[in-house]
Amino acid sequence: MEINDKSGYTRYLAKDDRYQQMKYRRCGRSGVQLPLLSLGLWHNFGHADDLLKGQQILRTAFDLGIIHFDLANNYGPPFGSAETNFGRLYKEDFSAHRDELFISSKAGYDMWPGPFGNFGSRKYLVNSLDQSLKRMNLDYVDLFYHHRPDPNTPLEETMGALDFIVRSGRALYVGISNYPDDQAKKAIAILKDLGTPCLIHQARYSMFDRWVEKGLMNTLDDNGVGCIAFSPLEQGMLTNKYIKGIPEDSRAAKGMTYLQRETVEANLSKIKGLHAIAEARGQSLSDMAIAWLLKDERLTSVLVGVSSAEQLRANVKALDNLSFEADELRQIADILKS
Repeated sequence: MEINDKSGYTRYLAKDDRYQQMKYRRCGRSGVQLPLLSLGLWHNFGHADDLLKGQQILRTAFDLGIIHFDLANNYGPPFGSAETNFGRLYKEDFSAHRDELFISSKAGYDMWPGPFGNFGSRKYLVNSLDQSLKRMNLDYVDLFYHHRPDPNTPLEETMGALDFIVRSGRALYVGISNYPDDQAKKAIAILKDLGTPCLIHQARYSMFDRWVEKGLMNTLDDNGVGCIAFSPLEQGMLTNKYIKGIPEDSRAAKGMTYLQRETVEANLSKIKGLHAIAEARGQSLSDMAIAWLLKDERLTSVLVGVSSAEQLRANVKALDNLSFEADELRQIADILKS
């Protein structure tokens, strides 16, 4: 007797040629190699989202050689739901591939009420990771980040917690995120002295947000620490979406996210200028924006979030052309300064 299932769901069988589809780059001076594109689960994996679509995104990612999946304790909505949904999909599709995957999570932003549900205390970080592991059906994560600096907890306590997390077997590596250069230097030094080196720094970085170039990239390179960029497309500004203005169904028009209409309008001339250069290169603007980041080999990987498998495949096309002529770089620099 057959079942009448019209969902299109099929059991997952990973493609044999997945490692021929992706390029990898060493993370600082470690033994870790990450794909040039990594998948972030910040959006589109919460309880309000289509889980079948999320499953297709994860399957497509793995088939393309994207082995790094990045989460955090409060990704959703609601908080924790992205990890819960990932855990369901991991158990169904990817548990047989655990040793191939590089899974990261983070803690540092608000997660639960009270004094121990936020920032950087040892109690918060350890308890949060224990919760994350249960949600994701994992015994350990490959990488655990402190998500942001804590102005009130001593850095020694926070970094000591990361050291304990590795030594207790909860994570193989640790990293930091959103740390400015001066605090990153201190955190890296403390972790080195503890014997648990900082593997990587996750930083917001794009053509429109280049703060990491003012010292942080040099600090990471000097200390053999990798860097992974998030928000490489500036919430969609560095895509073809806004070339002709602000569509009524876009994020900026709805005012529902970090991207505001005023921000897009202020950058429209730059967006159009960059689009023209990308078009001349035979790339979409988003492809060029990703390639522009990866031209710096100190950058380990670019973290992308997508709403469909098709969008992820399109992002991977950026890796077909990572080189820039000197004249192209001058034109881009002039537009960004304008």
